Amino acid sequence: MTVYFIGAGPGDPELITVKGQRLIRTCPVIIYAGSLVPAAVLEGHCAEQVVNSAELHLEQIIELIKTAHANGQDVARVHSGDPSLYGAIGEQIRHLRELGIPFEIVPGVTATAACAALLGAELTLPDVSQSVILTRYADKTEMPAGEELGSLAQHGATMAIHLGVKHLQKILAELRPHYGADCPIAVIHRATWPDQDWVVGTLEDIADKVEAKGFRRTALILVGRVLGSEQFSESSLYRAGHAHLYRP
Repeated sequence: MTVYFIGAGPGDPELITVKGQRLIRTCPVIIYAGSLVPAAVLEGHCAEQVVNSAELHLEQIIELIKTAHANGQDVARVHSGDPSLYGAIGEQIRHLRELGIPFEIVPGVTATAACAALLGAELTLPDVSQSVILTRYADKTEMPAGEELGSLAQHGATMAIHLGVKHLQKILAELRPHYGADCPIAVIHRATWPDQDWVVGTLEDIADKVEAKGFRRTALILVGRVLGSEQFSESSLYRAGHAHLYRP
């Protein structure tokens, strides 16, 4: 028996891995994050038990897994995006290790990747930014020392900020001194869902645009000079005259 932590992707049911889809369709027990994973992701399943974990606390989830383990049943534990990012799987894994229950993580498409695709953007451009910082706004869970937005912003790297749209004004105040008021920013609401929407602007004007849209939750903030930039060097990879292993 194995517990499979499956990344269901950002919302579009087709943005799940083949392996993740196969496991959802074959595991006899499914526990899915119903507030973030659309029901369409579960289509084609033949599970004996399907449980929405949005209604459960951690101990109840572990009890379901313990029962499945006792019955020799594999579990598809379905999370949104990629489960290794803000998926709260660490605390579940800690319990499984203590109980001696095998588990496996099946990666998924991240919200950051989905948002970049919607914007038609590459997040790492030569001469502009070669790093991407994935972080979140400190609200109920404090950030570790040195990971405050202002500290991270000093790098000037492309940044993806989760769980922060309702604190947008505070975020902008922390970013402006490091990126500049004219730095491009995008706020993407429910990327790849049927009601997806987004706005683009600068650190100076984005707040009014987000307010007009009424985004309050389930939105990702992308900030950095890579957004909309046309001023960057071509990569060495495809440059004529640049030799490598496959192109002497």
